[in-house]
Amino acid sequence: MLKALLVIAVILVVGAAGVLAYASTRPDTFQVVRSTVVKAPPEKIIALIEDFRRWREWSPFEEMDPNLKRAYSGAAKGKGAIYEWQGDGRAGAGRMEIAEVLPSRKVAIKLDFTKPMTAHNIAEFTLAPEGEATKVTWDMHGPNPLIGKVMHLFFNFDRMVGGEFEKGLAKLKAAAETG
Repeated sequence: MLKALLVIAVILVVGAAGVLAYASTRPDTFQVVRSTVVKAPPEKIIALIEDFRRWREWSPFEEMDPNLKRAYSGAAKGKGAIYEWQGDGRAGAGRMEIAEVLPSRKVAIKLDFTKPMTAHNIAEFTLAPEGEATKVTWDMHGPNPLIGKVMHLFFNFDRMVGGEFEKGLAKLKAAAETG
């Protein structure tokens, strides 16, 4: 019996070492990108993005926790606007700060998660004219530490987060086209 337990322990240790070794070969950064075309001018779309209070109109992350606690500080909108959230469920907790706004072209956000795990990323919304419409691209990128590399082996992060981006872009499109 002791020999069988020792064999199982060795197999588990070798397996864990193999997973860690393979995960360490994965990229040191990650990126999730989704786009849509909105039949609205860039100014109308940027107004929905650079004002964190308006994210309730379109952000899929606002729906993850009905008891989400929100705090706004800094500038009312645009560069320096800050949004902090604390959730009980999937929304976790964190802070966003608008770091850059290029009128009608781009909003860059410093995104810091504190729960369920710590992460420091950048989210960017870029807008490009497409005839009478605007192509909106939502991009999130950041470092991919070893724990992230291991998680990415078992969960398709691009599909999970990208799916939420797709929902958000569809709602952003609807808000901008009808609002």
